[in-house]
Amino acid sequence: MILPVTHLAAFALVALGMALTPGPNMIYLISRSICQGPRAGLVSLGGVALGFLFYMLCAALGITALVMAVPYAYDALRLGGAVYLLYLAWQAIRPGGRSPFQVRALAADGNRRLFLMGFMTNLLNPKIAVMYLSLLPQFTVPGGAMLAQILILGCAQIVISVLVNAAIALSAGSLARFLDANPGFARAQRWIMASVLGGLAVRMLAERRGA
Repeated sequence: MILPVTHLAAFALVALGMALTPGPNMIYLISRSICQGPRAGLVSLGGVALGFLFYMLCAALGITALVMAVPYAYDALRLGGAVYLLYLAWQAIRPGGRSPFQVRALAADGNRRLFLMGFMTNLLNPKIAVMYLSLLPQFTVPGGAMLAQILILGCAQIVISVLVNAAIALSAGSLARFLDANPGFARAQRWIMASVLGGLAVRMLAERRGA
């Protein structure tokens, strides 16, 4: 088997945690869905998905070459990924953090522009770039087919993120009203997400290449 089920399941948990962590993609999709309707949010999500695919292909080729050519490159990527997870955990609970349901006023756009804006929002999202460069290699198996493993993990991330964001786009208005009426729920969600991300970061720091 190219990739153990345990590795894939662990990465799926990371991908889910990151998809649920507010970032540029989530804020844009929610604002677009509330201002122009769920259909516009889903068209924008198509562009976001294309951005994921672009990053996955670039990362698969680049990481494969790097890990094979540079000693200790894997450990450097692993440590970078752990630090980034801790950063995301802090962003989830830091005082004064912006809620993703704080809507930005967006003018109505056609389908082509919606798709392009979704693509560019994801392409310029540092959260996605760092995730593909730092987190994916941590879940690969030493000595295995690196390119195939990264493609499998990347596809899993894309599926999880698209499903999560599609659900958010379709229910953005209802979620925004619910969180406005229940601010305690939003605070609890942020602390739970920060705990999950922080725990995954500690796990990454404790692991070794041969583990």
